[in-house]
Amino acid sequence: MEINQSSNSFKPTLGLLDATMIVSGSMIGSGIFIVTAEIAQKVGGAGWITLMWVLAGVVTLIAALSYGELSGMYPKAGGQYVYLREAYNPFVAFLFGWTQFGVIQTGTIAAVAVAFAKFTAYLIPSFSENNILFQAGTVFKISAAQIVAIISIIVLTLINTRGVHRGKIIQTVFTLAKLLSLFGLIIFGFLLGAKHEIWAANWQDPWVASALNKDTGDVITSGLTGLALMGAIAVAMKGSLFSSDAWNNVTFIAGEIKNPAKNIGRSLFLGTLIVTIIYVSCNLMYLSVLPIKEIASAPNERVGVAAAANIFGPAGAIIIAVMIMISTFGCNNGLILSGARIYYTMAQDGLFFKGAGKLNAYSVPEKGLWIQCLWASLLCLSGRYGDLLALVIFGVLIFYVLTIAGVFILRKKKPEVERPYKAFGYPVLPMLYIIVALALAFLLLIFESKYTVPGLGIILLGVPLYYLAMSTTGKAKK
Repeated sequence: MEINQSSNSFKPTLGLLDATMIVSGSMIGSGIFIVTAEIAQKVGGAGWITLMWVLAGVVTLIAALSYGELSGMYPKAGGQYVYLREAYNPFVAFLFGWTQFGVIQTGTIAAVAVAFAKFTAYLIPSFSENNILFQAGTVFKISAAQIVAIISIIVLTLINTRGVHRGKIIQTVFTLAKLLSLFGLIIFGFLLGAKHEIWAANWQDPWVASALNKDTGDVITSGLTGLALMGAIAVAMKGSLFSSDAWNNVTFIAGEIKNPAKNIGRSLFLGTLIVTIIYVSCNLMYLSVLPIKEIASAPNERVGVAAAANIFGPAGAIIIAVMIMISTFGCNNGLILSGARIYYTMAQDGLFFKGAGKLNAYSVPEKGLWIQCLWASLLCLSGRYGDLLALVIFGVLIFYVLTIAGVFILRKKKPEVERPYKAFGYPVLPMLYIIVALALAFLLLIFESKYTVPGLGIILLGVPLYYLAMSTTGKAKK
């Protein structure tokens, strides 16, 4: 049975704790266990490594506080899509929605699911990506890890089609579990694994930026300055920023949050603050347990595994594997739950598959969830999800900039709209975010053009798709 859409039957059942768990849970995946290795390879010094995580946290907090104003103005399903539509027009909003569906949301779901499967293989070796179940020629292969990843996406999608209350239980339980386990790892790291001589050596020259060899950790270039330093910072911050990404997912489910005008802004602040504290603390723990050389050269960049081995001995790899399984499963639940609400609102505007704009008997957009599930599963099979994510890094920054610029535009364009919450530090902090994000995007355009240029192409592919949708369904609603 499907509920008539005119009844606007999204049920506001999520409280502040649930919303905060969605923010934190969607942000924390496997990045905190891996990304520090690449950051160490790019900038070397302990001060620079720590600064990359502090800056990412500060920038994310500024963005979250700015989104608080927009969420208060438009507490509707679709979140960021709605903000862009109201500040600009349906065309800009569609480009965002298209990029979310095509790569960002579904690509992240695929990548997180495969990370879940890979670390499950620590406990069940037959689930390994090296266990090839099907092969056609030399290019197309299906591994056990890919099948496990797809099954995890299907299971979470099925659960979320049965009502948002089931998804929120999984989200809250798994997010609390991963927060507690991360706090535990940090505390045990400092108590059991920290060594004064390692900490002192790492902080001997904390602000000498160096490029380190990823295999040996040896210095390749020392004393980076000027444009080379700026490029190294941009590439390093790319990792820390996108380990902190997906905080905006809570805005997509505004229709299901109690008192959304206030609780979305509060959850954005609390969730991003909690994750920032954990990320910075975890990296300080890494620097007390491992020499920078070992951080940079951690096998497969798995810094968390290397640190846990120093803290807990041989059991460390299993402990981290279980933590990442919990972390990625909970992360994907938040991504799957939230993503379909964008497609729901796009369908309401006549810019997505019509069925995605209807709610089922449990008041959730079931068809949108299954469409998302299908595409994310195909990305798992493609084996290209990592490349796809890299392609849209530039675009993600641009859409964040456009959305936060929307705060300025809407202050002039729609001053009469009620604002239960106003952007903290306006206009200085939102403008600071725009400047930093544009500078980072520009540097990535120079130093990572093999990803940023095609990524721009993916966004622009949405232009003909928009006009195709317009010609098929008629003029999109304002």
